[in-house]
Amino acid sequence: MVASPKAQLRYRDIKPAIGAEVLAGKAALVDGLYAAEIRELLEQRGVLVFPQVHFTDEEHIAFTKTLGRYTPDRPDGEVTLISLDAERNASADYVKGSFFWHFDGYMNDVPILASILCAKVLSASGGDTDFCNTYTAYEELPAERKQQLEDLSAVHALAGAQLSVEPEPSYETFRKWLAVRRNTLPLVWKHRSGRKSLVIGNTAVNIPGMDPLEGIELLVWLRDWATQERFRYRHAWLVGDAVMWDNTGTLHRATPYAFDSGRLMTRTKLAGEEPVVIRAS
Repeated sequence: MVASPKAQLRYRDIKPAIGAEVLAGKAALVDGLYAAEIRELLEQRGVLVFPQVHFTDEEHIAFTKTLGRYTPDRPDGEVTLISLDAERNASADYVKGSFFWHFDGYMNDVPILASILCAKVLSASGGDTDFCNTYTAYEELPAERKQQLEDLSAVHALAGAQLSVEPEPSYETFRKWLAVRRNTLPLVWKHRSGRKSLVIGNTAVNIPGMDPLEGIELLVWLRDWATQERFRYRHAWLVGDAVMWDNTGTLHRATPYAFDSGRLMTRTKLAGEEPVVIRAS
């Protein structure tokens, strides 16, 4: 057991390279008693599990606001519903892309800082969530790989994610995907803290300046490296669990589950605070 000397936040590491289970009462979390310690722990561990806290939607939002600027997806400011049921989620088709390794907000120069996901209804099978630590994955790279990646970028696009789901789309569908903003991001995020993390995932479609297939080969190698067992944690959900992850230093994916399973999660997000690339003024 590890204890923070400031607010006595209790937690336990889940794996050596990723994850911590936070042992704190719901009232203290919603009141923001441990907010500073939680933010620090998130950067260190990548993924924080709050077992069986059973947040209501209002508590979920209140907890999020203690940690930074809440950035809702919905105009009414309510939590986002994550479901493959089109009646509950108008973007259900795009949720299928979450079955593959990705990070959120690739189209923004300042991606979201973190997400907090709560389990409401679970599928009978599947539906776990995998995470990997892209800070540690970068730090453990062989020196020659680090040197190779230093000045390389990748183009990220919705089409990359959706081709995983629908490999042979109609031209009309493909044009709709292309209408969503794409972004060119460095393969290595040089954070203000001095640490570095990999910027990869299934939205990455090519590496400018490289032969197309050689670029894909490098992206596949990096994905396999970053998602190997020692950098990875799989969360097996229980109803009432909340899980928070650092979107700037992890990838995540859902394990497959039946589209008609009724699985329902709620999500909140913290606004980004640091650009991937510092643009020249």
